[in-house]
Amino acid sequence: MDYQIGMRLSPNMGEEGIEYVAKWAASIGLDVIDVPEWNQDIKQVLDRYGLKVGSIDGRGAVGNSKLLSLDADKRKQAVTELKEQMSEVAALGGKVLFMCLIPEDNSTPRSTSFELWKETFSKIIKHAEHEDLYIALEGYPGPAPYYPTIGCTPEMLRTMFQAIPSTHFGLNFDPSHLVRLGIDYMRVLTEFGDHINYCHGKDTEILQQELYEFGILPTTFGTNIDFSEGSWRYTIPGHGEVDWGKVALGLEKVGYQGPVSIELEDHRYWGSLELEKQGIIKAKEHLERYFK
Repeated sequence: MDYQIGMRLSPNMGEEGIEYVAKWAASIGLDVIDVPEWNQDIKQVLDRYGLKVGSIDGRGAVGNSKLLSLDADKRKQAVTELKEQMSEVAALGGKVLFMCLIPEDNSTPRSTSFELWKETFSKIIKHAEHEDLYIALEGYPGPAPYYPTIGCTPEMLRTMFQAIPSTHFGLNFDPSHLVRLGIDYMRVLTEFGDHINYCHGKDTEILQQELYEFGILPTTFGTNIDFSEGSWRYTIPGHGEVDWGKVALGLEKVGYQGPVSIELEDHRYWGSLELEKQGIIKAKEHLERYFK
């Protein structure tokens, strides 16, 4: 299957503005741009360069979210604001909202956050169904030492999908997080294939010497490698453990028809606009072997 390939905005790239990003992305043959917000101005820019919008960051639903606050009033307000954004996004043709559900207080147990999620998201998913939007849940486990994100393991995903069994609530398939957690990414793809609403092109390398030193625990005295906590590092596709040929076949088998969007997190291609460009181009070239 011929998949479209896109990208999320890396820091230096994003600072150049959407006009610059769209022109450059189109010039290297990308098809899709993920954006932190969606409005008429951004839509016009993407249209002008023949690009499509991919995922759109959910307002207040990426990072420490008041949707999972212990304060009921904060949760109520967060739901209202997100539903307003969902209607705005749908009116402009957006389809996928990207979310990473980290509680407002990182020390909140995941079991507690799950109960708060059941309360708030029953309303949110009903609104997503009404607006024909699809939520893609990010599997980043969250910051140490609590790793508080809900929806980053099969145990939690299975329970969440049983609690709210809607195709409008699904996951962003990002194998990089699964590799670092020691989870079989192809088994996740197979088990939860019906719930995959988006896909990231990002990889993880397991660092064998560091694995001996630290095991699966974060290093005690720090690491000099960005995008790493010790025995692993995030990287571009082709530099890590993921077999993207198997991923491409697996996505085709489960009927996924969305894009594969490059999320650049790699210390070798970080820190300047030129390095970010190099990383995106290399990632694109590797993914095109299997997705084009």
